[in-house]
Amino acid sequence: MAIKKPLELTSGDEIALYIHWPFCLSRCPYCDFNAHVRPDIEQQDWGKALLSEMEYWAQNTPKRKIKSIFFGGGTPSLMKPSIAADIINKASKLWSLENETEITFEANPTSVEIKNFREFRSAGLNRVSIGLQALDDNALKFLGRTHSRKVGILAIELADQIFPRYSFDLIYGRPQQTTTDWASELHEAIQMAAGHLSLYQLTIEKGTPFYAMAKSGTLMLPDEETSSMLFQLTQDICEQKGLLPYEISNHARPGQECIHNLTYWTGGDYIGIGPGAHGRITIDNQTYETEQAPGPETWFTTVRKKGHATRKYKKINFNARIDETLLMGLRLTNGVSRENFIRRTGLEFEDVLDPKRLRPLLVEDYLVLDEKGLRATKKGLLRLNSVLAAMLS
Repeated sequence: MAIKKPLELTSGDEIALYIHWPFCLSRCPYCDFNAHVRPDIEQQDWGKALLSEMEYWAQNTPKRKIKSIFFGGGTPSLMKPSIAADIINKASKLWSLENETEITFEANPTSVEIKNFREFRSAGLNRVSIGLQALDDNALKFLGRTHSRKVGILAIELADQIFPRYSFDLIYGRPQQTTTDWASELHEAIQMAAGHLSLYQLTIEKGTPFYAMAKSGTLMLPDEETSSMLFQLTQDICEQKGLLPYEISNHARPGQECIHNLTYWTGGDYIGIGPGAHGRITIDNQTYETEQAPGPETWFTTVRKKGHATRKYKKINFNARIDETLLMGLRLTNGVSRENFIRRTGLEFEDVLDPKRLRPLLVEDYLVLDEKGLRATKKGLLRLNSVLAAMLS
């Protein structure tokens, strides 16, 4: 097997920065993220801890250029805007940061949070991702959201006035939701969207209240046929309206794709800061998997004592790098390019993939392999988890 030398990283290579703010006003019944309800926290002390962790990682990634910053959670819009400003300012000093760098924060559309939109914009954030989740009050109540349809629409209107770019999320595939219901809701959402929408089918995650309800039979999601119809309907309507599906759950007008999330899906480097945050860092042509201590109190105490709370710093072996490149990249409509696959692995697809496993997926129109690279068809995206399992198991 002839291995081509992967492209070596240089000190000027780009890197993304993820900041995790783990606190929420309440837990949603479908959410399995690292999110916690805490009535009182010392925000300034938490801000200082995040800055300390950034300083630690800057020592390991000197002279890198920040391509994007993403404040996720939890609910980072509960953070004081001054703390976000401090983090952005620190990033500009520790690494290279340009004025047009994409800087996103996630926000819930409650009146408590949207009142701070202008302050977040003044702090340097230029993109907001709003957790709208539904445009129906009954659906919002079912999803455990604390905002109303009216306040959610107000949040979108304010985002349009204040930020150069914004996106919002919707959850579909809700119990008893018909294709007609979803088509009407989606058309209304697209009228409010600027350049980006994130559209997620409701999934049942272990350990959540919805999981317990599903197990007891009190929560029933649409069957597989209806779920497939809802997914295809989503793709068709968005494409007709110019919001192209660049990832399995994300749609954008050309040039409005989320740069930060593309870093994950294309195998780029990113630093994860905050409780439970993960990262991928390449140093001397070796990629490392990183992970922060998950519990908020444990993370905070450890940073105060040691200056950082990174609990995992592990080399990603060669086979794992191949699998990760395919698992993440095939979520993209364009799939994994040959150039990127060689950059990540030093190999061609044909060197790695078992032809006995790959050929049926090509013949049955689940995957396409050509001079551009490897990608899933529309049919393949519908069953992506099964396709990946068949190809890689």
